[in-house]
Amino acid sequence: MRLGVIVLPEQRWSDAESRWRRLDEWGFDSAWTYDHLSWRSLAAGPWFATVPTLTAAAMVTSRIRLGTFVASPNFRHPVPFAKELMSLDDISGGRFLLGVGAGGTGFDATVLGTGELSAGERVSRFSEFVELLDRLLRQPLTSYDGTWFRAIGARMVPGCVQKPRLPFVVAANGPSAMRVAALHGQAWVTTGVTPPEDGEERWWSGVANASSRMDAAMEGVGRDPADLERYLSLDASGVFALSSLEQCRDAVGRAESMGFAEVVVHWPRPDGVYAGDEGVLEQVAAELLPELHAGS
Repeated sequence: MRLGVIVLPEQRWSDAESRWRRLDEWGFDSAWTYDHLSWRSLAAGPWFATVPTLTAAAMVTSRIRLGTFVASPNFRHPVPFAKELMSLDDISGGRFLLGVGAGGTGFDATVLGTGELSAGERVSRFSEFVELLDRLLRQPLTSYDGTWFRAIGARMVPGCVQKPRLPFVVAANGPSAMRVAALHGQAWVTTGVTPPEDGEERWWSGVANASSRMDAAMEGVGRDPADLERYLSLDASGVFALSSLEQCRDAVGRAESMGFAEVVVHWPRPDGVYAGDEGVLEQVAAELLPELHAGS
């Protein structure tokens, strides 16, 4: 079982740098940041860009895997984004993971002046986004003519450090998005399908159900479900995983029993969303991480 941490991109790099360094030094398996232009209750506050943040993180770490949690087509085109991803993979020495999802409604969906899409339209666009990224990152020259995206002789040289390309960690809860994960993903990530206000136990039940449906999606495209690694965002349950060492240990254990290979938590914030004590994160690093790695 592996454990990753999300660092929200809300601090100036002079303050944020030490967080990324410490996660690497403490032995966490992965470190992520959100890929939004602004986000929910924090929209009025400081918020920095994803790709420069991860590039800086790659330069001050040496071991930990780095990723987006998660990128979407809301404000991105696959051609320039693929070039950035290829570069991140190179700068990090092959430590980059692409977390990718369909994108929701709200700030990112309308900031470029386009109208909000229906759920079906978002998934259709998502399917093309991931398919084109897949092609771009696997081959030196790509042309593509889709409903949502086009590419004419797009060059990706020298290609990814990781072969045949950097791994895709595909976020999916519904059947159409799960098919995208089954077709293109090396891993699947879920936040669960039950609203946290319905209660933690119902959320866990929904996670188990989603995992079973992901198995069926894999079988539907002719892949062994065991070939897909599974990631779970623990804080989506409505209970902050780092509220205590015991809470984190219990949540990690439940996820492991359901077949998840990695869980992700958020670096504690002083107030508001994901509010908590950074000391608990240090406890997890000192006590829980060695237990998890010893059992791997």
